[in-house]
Amino acid sequence: MLLQQLADGIATGAIYSALALAIVLVFRASRTLNFAQGEFALLGAYVSWQLVVWGLPVWAALPVSMALLAALSAASERALIRPLARRHQALPLIIVTLGLMIAINALIGWAWTYQTKEVPALFGGGAVDLGGVAVSRQDIGIVLTVLVVAVVLGVLFEFTRWGLRMRAAVSAPESAELSGISTGRTMTMGWAIAGAVGALAGTLIAPELFLHPGMMAPVLIYAFAAATLGGLDSPVGALIGGLTVGVVENLAGSYLPHGSDFKQVVALVIIVVVLLVRPQGILGRREVVRV
Repeated sequence: MLLQQLADGIATGAIYSALALAIVLVFRASRTLNFAQGEFALLGAYVSWQLVVWGLPVWAALPVSMALLAALSAASERALIRPLARRHQALPLIIVTLGLMIAINALIGWAWTYQTKEVPALFGGGAVDLGGVAVSRQDIGIVLTVLVVAVVLGVLFEFTRWGLRMRAAVSAPESAELSGISTGRTMTMGWAIAGAVGALAGTLIAPELFLHPGMMAPVLIYAFAAATLGGLDSPVGALIGGLTVGVVENLAGSYLPHGSDFKQVVALVIIVVVLLVRPQGILGRREVVRV
């Protein structure tokens, strides 16, 4: 039973990691916590579902959804975030992302109603027996996909010229501009990639949770816990944080008295403890500011 709970926790944690990756991308690009990231992922899942209804296979619908959400996310950054980011104030940015979250959710409910919809699994149905532990093919596919995305993003940030430009644009925007780096373009690119990753996350999650406008709200809470635990500037940390949160939440729900009623409390406890003990997260970098 313990092995089964661990396997289920890893599968659930991979879902949290997928959305946490998008949160990390936005934070690395603009030092903004995007509370609308869950709704971007939800919108991506609805776009994928609609394309499947129109006759496209789910594997063909996914890249179209990712491209559309990348464009929408980039446009949102350009129109709503960048004008406020120049003022270097965090609270207006948070309020704008909260408003964007409410607006997208209302738009989804208006366009597709509030009825639950079924999205086909990308990796097929059925389960695989791994040493006496039953794991669905969809869960295996989610874990492997999120792992690949996290590694690719980690390499992109740490070992490419674009990643270096992004770090420079965030840490020292004035110096980066003087060096010929377009901080605005770098920020837009980060938001675009986050939108694409969010659409991927939503399409991966939808077959597990069934598609409805409230689907991403609890996932977003766990994704923030995962990003906080792993480090808000580390894609690999988001992966580790998501898997950890998924396993801890699953074990708490199974073994603690009335644990299933307090699952979301686990996410809150993780966020508070990490912020108190190690605010930068497991793999996050401590910021050093010259006074």
